Amino acid sequence: MSGSIPFYQKHHHHYDRGYRSKDTGSKLSQYQSSSRYTAGSGTSSSIRSAGLKVSSHSGLEDSRLSPVPKRVKPTYLAVDKENQIIGYVVPIFRSSQDFATGLSDTEEARTRDTAAYMARRDLFTSGLEMEKSELASRRETMRESAERISLTKKIHEHEEHFKRMNEDSLLHAPEFVIKPRSHTIWEKQCVRLHCTVSGWPEPRVVWYKNNVAIDPLANPGKYKLESRYGVHSLEINRCDFDDTAQYHVSAMNTKGELSAYASVIVKRFKGEIHEFLPAPRLAPVSEYGITFQTHIADTFGVSFGREGETMTLGCTVVIYPTLERYQPEIQWYRDDVLLSPSKWHHMHWSGDRATLTLTHLNKEDEGLYTLRVSTKSGYETYSAYVFVRDADAELEGAPGAPLDVRCLDANKDYIIVTWKQPAVDGGSSILGYFVDRCEVGTTHWIQCNDTPVKFARFPVTGLVEGRSYIFRVRAVNKCGMSHPSRVSEPVAAMDPADRARMRGTSAPWTGQIIVTEEEPAEGVVPGRPCELQVTEATKNYVVLSWKPPGEKGLDSVMYYVEKCVSGTDSWQRVNTEIPVKSPRFALFDLAEGKSYRFRVRCCNSAGVGEPSEPTEATTVGDKLDIPPAPGKVVPSRNTDTSVVVSWQASHDAKELVGYYIEGSVVGSNVWEPCNNKPVNATRFICHGLTTGEKYVFRVRAVNAAGISQFSQESEPVEVKAAIGGGIPHGVLPEMGTGGNVGQLTKHRPLWADAHGSVHSPPATMQKCNIKAQADTEAREGARASSSGLTDLDLVKSKCKGGEKASVSCAPDLAKDLFSESVSGSVSNPLTDIAAHLDPATARAQDQAVATAGCTEAGQVRKLSIDASANRETARPRSEPTASPAPPYGITVLECVRDSMVLAWKQPTFIGGADITGYFVDYREVIDGVPGKWHEANIKAISERAYRVSDLKENMKYQFQVRAANMAGVGIPSLPSDTFLCEEWTIAVPGPPHDLQLREVRSHSVVLLWKQPVYQGRDPVNGYYIDIKEADAPEEAWRGVNTKATEKPFIKIQNLTEGEKYVFRVRAQNKAGVGKTSDVSEAVTALTKPGTKEIVVDVDDDGVISLNFECGGLKPDSKFVWSKNYEEITDPERLSIQTKGNKSKAAFNTPAEEDIGVYSCHVTHTDGDSSSYTLSEEELKRLLELSHDHKFPIIPLKSELAVEMLEKGRVRFWLQAAKMSANGKVDYVFNDNILSQGEKYKMNFDKNSGVIEMIMESLTPEDEGTFTFQLQDGKATNQSSLVLIGNVFKELQKESEFQRKEWVRKQGPHFIQYLSYEVTPQCCVILKCKVGNIKKETSALWYKDGHEIKSDQQLGFTEGVLNLEIAQVSKKDAGVYEVFLKDDRGKDTSKLNLTDKSFRDLMNEVFSYIANSSAPLKITCTAEGIRLYTFVSYYNDLLQVTWHYKDSAIAFSDRIKSGVVGEQLWLQITDPTEKDMGKYTIEFHDGKGGVRRSVELCGQAFDDAFAEFQRLKAAAVAERHRARIAGGLPDVATIQEGKALNLTCNISGDPVPEVTWLKNDREITSDDHCILKFESGKFASFTITAVKTVDSGKYSILVKNKYGTESGDFTVSVFLPEEADVKKK
Repeated sequence: MSGSIPFYQKHHHHYDRGYRSKDTGSKLSQYQSSSRYTAGSGTSSSIRSAGLKVSSHSGLEDSRLSPVPKRVKPTYLAVDKENQIIGYVVPIFRSSQDFATGLSDTEEARTRDTAAYMARRDLFTSGLEMEKSELASRRETMRESAERISLTKKIHEHEEHFKRMNEDSLLHAPEFVIKPRSHTIWEKQCVRLHCTVSGWPEPRVVWYKNNVAIDPLANPGKYKLESRYGVHSLEINRCDFDDTAQYHVSAMNTKGELSAYASVIVKRFKGEIHEFLPAPRLAPVSEYGITFQTHIADTFGVSFGREGETMTLGCTVVIYPTLERYQPEIQWYRDDVLLSPSKWHHMHWSGDRATLTLTHLNKEDEGLYTLRVSTKSGYETYSAYVFVRDADAELEGAPGAPLDVRCLDANKDYIIVTWKQPAVDGGSSILGYFVDRCEVGTTHWIQCNDTPVKFARFPVTGLVEGRSYIFRVRAVNKCGMSHPSRVSEPVAAMDPADRARMRGTSAPWTGQIIVTEEEPAEGVVPGRPCELQVTEATKNYVVLSWKPPGEKGLDSVMYYVEKCVSGTDSWQRVNTEIPVKSPRFALFDLAEGKSYRFRVRCCNSAGVGEPSEPTEATTVGDKLDIPPAPGKVVPSRNTDTSVVVSWQASHDAKELVGYYIEGSVVGSNVWEPCNNKPVNATRFICHGLTTGEKYVFRVRAVNAAGISQFSQESEPVEVKAAIGGGIPHGVLPEMGTGGNVGQLTKHRPLWADAHGSVHSPPATMQKCNIKAQADTEAREGARASSSGLTDLDLVKSKCKGGEKASVSCAPDLAKDLFSESVSGSVSNPLTDIAAHLDPATARAQDQAVATAGCTEAGQVRKLSIDASANRETARPRSEPTASPAPPYGITVLECVRDSMVLAWKQPTFIGGADITGYFVDYREVIDGVPGKWHEANIKAISERAYRVSDLKENMKYQFQVRAANMAGVGIPSLPSDTFLCEEWTIAVPGPPHDLQLREVRSHSVVLLWKQPVYQGRDPVNGYYIDIKEADAPEEAWRGVNTKATEKPFIKIQNLTEGEKYVFRVRAQNKAGVGKTSDVSEAVTALTKPGTKEIVVDVDDDGVISLNFECGGLKPDSKFVWSKNYEEITDPERLSIQTKGNKSKAAFNTPAEEDIGVYSCHVTHTDGDSSSYTLSEEELKRLLELSHDHKFPIIPLKSELAVEMLEKGRVRFWLQAAKMSANGKVDYVFNDNILSQGEKYKMNFDKNSGVIEMIMESLTPEDEGTFTFQLQDGKATNQSSLVLIGNVFKELQKESEFQRKEWVRKQGPHFIQYLSYEVTPQCCVILKCKVGNIKKETSALWYKDGHEIKSDQQLGFTEGVLNLEIAQVSKKDAGVYEVFLKDDRGKDTSKLNLTDKSFRDLMNEVFSYIANSSAPLKITCTAEGIRLYTFVSYYNDLLQVTWHYKDSAIAFSDRIKSGVVGEQLWLQITDPTEKDMGKYTIEFHDGKGGVRRSVELCGQAFDDAFAEFQRLKAAAVAERHRARIAGGLPDVATIQEGKALNLTCNISGDPVPEVTWLKNDREITSDDHCILKFESGKFASFTITAVKTVDSGKYSILVKNKYGTESGDFTVSVFLPEEADVKKK
């Protein structure tokens, strides 16, 4: 249970048992009082030694949950030193006597058990029986104890559950049910902050102001604290400006602490009294009963000083009545900021004079100084401006010193220093700024940046934690260095949390700092930083910020910052040497224009943690642009030595610091600064001018990025006093929009100083105010008497609606202001003002006064506008300005019971200036008789539609309208038609209004309108437009669109050039089409000469802009840009710039939401306007074009590639399509730029665009990404080649191989290694090509290690070695080698023709064989039909397969295949019709194989079968015909007298007949010539004794039915002597 206490409360001395709830305390007391456990000393001592206190908890008598309240024995609980229950204790039983003492259920049971024990001991003396008895008793007691423990545990758990269910009885931390809320109040008002707090024990509540506890006793009557029933309040009486602060209330009890915050802002009253605010208390102070009157005399005026000088400002203060020892509160302010005594400001109060001494003037001291004297009755103030000029520069032309040096975002080793740029640049632009630092306590200044920075903000790093520093800044231009600025306030380099703790934020009632963060763990690697973001990015540096990780470890955490170029994943540590201590870091030396991502790692002694999530891609460059130049500058007269200068604010300026104003005497061309400290307002009083001189002024805007260009010079103004004597020092009436003093809607003077600070009006003004009020009351009384109003009505009219009652103050106030300082004041202010206008304006105003014929309300408006016009027209205008002509065309747009909405058309003549508003008057018409005119609006309205309220139902009214511009209010329009005020109930909508024509062209025009005010029963869902020629009758109206358009504009096309048209519009809703609008102005369809259209442009920065040029621009013309014909006022999407007669609207971030119709029209012109439709397709095209312009790409003919050169050198190269002579290339490897050296050789041929880098060799360190970064002006491109992993290893291997190859080729070498080639004749030729050989070079062939002797198979021609294998077979498989060798070296080439290589070789041979096969043919034999094909060469290893009907043929005795020479055949013996079909022979070549097929069917089969039958018969005949097998010689030469015996074999079936012939004559057998034919096989021819006559030609003729055959031989008989002659 102790684990539920917060760890920090254990160390508090005040935390004890007294903080526990009463319920818990009573329970613990019951635990201790009910203890009955009396175990032996050994047990007690053992428990105490364990640090536990044993107590018993009874309390079951009062428990309603106990089932046996009287019999349950107490439970033994284990308690720690703080009385917290931590468990249960089961007693240890030492002997049976212990059990019998106090441990039975009742006393009776104990007696019974004891008696039984004694009886047993007497009866049984045996030790065994005694032991059994003790064992039984022990078991019973242990069972009872276990039951008690179990029951008590259940009861305790139930109580804990009850506590959890009953939340009121629990301890819980404070909680704010209702938090205090912030208040904004006026001075002298009271405010109450209250809150409701819950918690137990009841929290203690303390209120703080700016972290300081509020003590009501220290300020009696100021604060009042109340606490009732959990509701706590703080009441602050009579708040003054010092009560503006942050208040917070803190509630704390034993469970924790909680705070809630609220702010109180007290506003000073500086102007008119609003009706809903209480009036300032002017009564005597109740404390003394005295009213003090304060007067400030002997005042200081506008003062001028120079840097380094001392200046004293002083005023004499007279307080009446004078009381001894009463001292008023004297306060000095600069620009509404309270000043405190310091080394720069010395303040003194002598009792009647207050002085402020500026000991060392700097430009920071320039501003409006105000003395405030406060008493119990109120306060008085006096203000004047102090100007501080730059000190003389040490070097001529050097700039002025920067100013307002401040320190932001201070951390352990990092501080951001900011400053403001000086107004004086010395005549040449400032190149940048140097920041210096100095450690407090020393005088040694150290420059922080090596190169000047242009941005007025710089992060200073490398500070020592815990030390304090001051900073200063110097500006530099080409002429030299400026004086250093005033030093900043000291700032300590430490963690912001440490700085806050040093300020003493502690618990107010304990004085102890409460640490709620968990203690860090030892030896833990810190976690990931979180919320990493880029807080600032410039072209010089990028600032990162993040939050420390949750897991920090025991040691302090430091950080490593890593960067990565976008698009890659190569992270590089930035601060490799020293980790940073602050969660801020500034990165320098980044490449401008590149995109980077960043991440951060934490580290401590335990190690480096995981990186944070990387940031989004950040492009290095200035995100803050220099502001554009301010707009039109308008000077106006003020006093004899000052001029009021006002200007239009810089458009879309970001983080604007202020403006610098310069003035120059006309013709001198010498410009002097009017202020040396930027002003935030858009108007300023330039003092110190020469009376009578004419000056021109110009303005520049300032922000941290720099100073803008100068605005256009103002028109000259002569320095002399204005009509009213000028505006007092530092006080200037608030100017309205467009430079007018005051707005048409404001009819009470609001007073502000020249620099935007609002103050109470001066005494003169207050007098005028009182006088004006009196004049107003008198005038209103006269009006009431003239109009028949009673006094009560007048009072009601004054109190009604606030501003209506005080509208008449303005003209009389203006009259008094002007007449007070002009000698011989004129009686008519309007005449006096008109005297200072140009003649045309004066004549127009005289005409307006003469023809007005209106009520005094009109005169009021006219006088108010004329007064403001005087201020605006104090300088000569280029065109005459007059009040506008009256509006016309008054119509009713909607009518309800008590109001009517009117619309009218703009005056045809606006007086040369923009119309600033309209005033509406109305009058009742009763029985045709009009009544008096009444004003409908006090404030001018800018729209040409207005709702007139407070009308009477069913009454008739007429209306008139006046237009106003800067020259005044024009004459009223003619009275309108009479309209009846009755509620419209029609279902269809009312008429559209305010029809406008734009973009008039020869064949088109754009018509705009506004939707009806009266919508009808349902909302308007469309419009119809009608058109007709201007001079055509009403019947000529025709529709433009057949389908209703939802947009309030339309472009009408197909107009006839030169024709004049008019238009009208009707609105529709679900109920139908409503009433037509008024007819538009007639317009001629003709394109005005010089008309320009909007031109779309994409500049070099990729900015898409719409450009419009106006030829007829006038001085007061303005370009108005619209989207879908609604004026663009939000600069978020478009940035509009106008210069001269050209205006440009640039898209900031073009997207789909920018799709629409963009138009531009120019005011004060003859309708100059144009439009451009941005469609989805056009936007897509422009975005592509913008990207190409913004990021121009240098086109590449080839991307970065790598190739090998000789000697293993590696060449990286690419070719650019086109680059200029100024193009440059950066060679980057892993984000590191490479330079020319021994390892890298770079070459850039700008003519061909070839860029190359050559490396001699590749090492493992060269693994990574190679990038060529090209830049040619703004155009860039890059190409990368990633060489990592296997790709790099292969390239490195190739490089090493090529290097070895180069070495090899220095001697005889193989140009082409040993390979084989199969010829069409199926010969295999092993060949290789060699080079760099000479006569002495030898070439040796080997097969399987055995040399192949030179024979006809080896050849060597033209550097090629050949070995021809004519008929390749298995015996030719093996490993072939060729060795080249001479005195320069040797080389070898090996070719393995075994296994798979040999099979591949044979497959190639088989492929040639297969492809040489002839088509399959059919032939016949006597045995059957034979299919055959021929090949050019046959090899025994060739595998063929015969197929019948696409199935392999199973060969048998009837179907056989074979090879005869180069013929491959398939024999079908005794074919039948079953053998008909498709036969195919397939040659296997290891690939797809080659097939030859033939169809053996149909006629082919019939012919073949017939031929087979014929051949078979012929074969039979041939086999059985008579034939002579042999045995007869061709010539038989025999000696006369010898016997001749010749025998031959005869065959034939049947046995042939044998006939012998001599000299073709048959002979018969006789004794001399014996002819025999034996066994039908052997025929013999015998001549017993040869004679010479037996010589001749003999023939044997055999014959049977199958045929005849003959055999011839010649017998030559010679005599014996002839033989001898031959021998000789």
